[in-house]
This record gives sequence, C-alpha cells and structure tokens, in this order.
Amino acid sequence: MAITNERITRYVFLRVLYEDGYYPDHLVDKGRGVLMRLCERIEAEQPADLAALYALTEVATEEFNALEAEFEEAGSEIETVAREEIAENFWFVASAYGFEEADVEELVAAREW
Repeated sequence: MAITNERITRYVFLRVLYEDGYYPDHLVDKGRGVLMRLCERIEAEQPADLAALYALTEVATEEFNALEAEFEEAGSEIETVAREEIAENFWFVASAYGFEEADVEELVAAREW
C-alpha cells in the first residue's frame, strides 16, 4: 500500500540514527520499515480514537523491541539517543494523522528499551 499522507512521504524517519555511525544503517532501515508499516496500517484502518491508535503503535513498538537484540549483536543498542528519536518519530506519525493530543509515552508504552 502506498502512503498518501504528504507529511509522512516527505519526512526522513530516524534521521538522527542515520547520521550517527553507532547505529548500523541496515538496522535503522528495519526501524524505518516498522514506522512505514505503522503508517500503512493507520491509513488502512483509520483509527477513530486514541485507544485505536495506541493499539496500532503497541504492535509497532513490539517490533522495535524485537530489533533490540539485533542492535546488540551489531555492537550497538537502543539507548537514550535512539529511544528519544524513535519516540519522537512515533509522535510525528500520530500528529501527521491528526492525533496531536497523543501522549508520547502511551505511543511507546510497550517498549523494552
């Protein structure tokens, strides 16, 4: 499914991680994929309220949880800088789809990082 939200299509997801050599690009690409799939699901399912949005972000957060081991195997980790960047990107997605009132901590409440 092609994403139609122009704010999303113009946005560079995880920019800070791509700019820092500590984070392997192939794993940052996987994280970007998680966020893009989240956008596709939001466009397909059109959540009616925050509870429905949080259900979608929970799945995406769990995908990031699964990536953490891969980061560690590559000599990296999802630490403070990465946590902040990922959470900020989740909030950007929520706001781009009209959920400006979303709580960033709720968006990534299932995180293990």
